[in-house]
Amino acid sequence: MRVKRALAVTALAAPLVIGCAGLASAQEDLDANFGEGQFVADQNGSGVADTNSAVGADGLQHTDFWIWSDDTGVSGAFAGSGATWQNG
Repeated sequence: MRVKRALAVTALAAPLVIGCAGLASAQEDLDANFGEGQFVADQNGSGVADTNSAVGADGLQHTDFWIWSDDTGVSGAFAGSGATWQNG
């Protein structure tokens, strides 16, 4: 249950991370990046989760995923988005 809760909190925090990265990149030639990962392996199963955001002069991107495996099978989810623009 802790892993699901941690994954939910991470997913809900992603838009805030993107917003903060966007503010940080307001200056010309400034890049902002954020990455966070977590993994667990114990008697209940194993899983991994990761969130990454980046903003730079050419655009922005965000990815978020999780994978969980236990005696009932394997499950997971992935979300990704991005945008690019031309300067000048």
